[in-house]
Amino acid sequence: MDWKLEVVPVPVTDIDRAKRFYTEQVGFNADHDTQVNATTRFVQLTPPGSGCSIVIGAPVSTAPGTLQGLQLVISDLAAARAQLLSHGVEVSDIKHYEKDGSLADGPGGRWNSFAFFADPDGNGWVLQESPPIASKED
Repeated sequence: MDWKLEVVPVPVTDIDRAKRFYTEQVGFNADHDTQVNATTRFVQLTPPGSGCSIVIGAPVSTAPGTLQGLQLVISDLAAARAQLLSHGVEVSDIKHYEKDGSLADGPGGRWNSFAFFADPDGNGWVLQESPPIASKED
């Protein structure tokens, strides 16, 4: 039996503002925007190439801005960071974790390069570089 994580709810205060941020600035695809009734609306958004989506909407069961550590794994951190910056997203410099758990400036080794950003409500996202695994022929 497969257990697939396919949708993560992200609490926001303004659905339209959040939808614009995630589609126009971050580059997510808008899968659907459904108004169920006068008080219930759901918008599903998916990062390019991802099998997992986020959903923003109302009613909200968690306080907006409290979701932290959502992680997007990408193959080129510098390019992803540049893309976000070019679309007006405030994103941190590239960082890595030291052995003591502290964050340090600059890229680290394989799987240890990160950048951080937040949506307009303060929900926190992490970009993690995961370069392709080299083949034995490389």
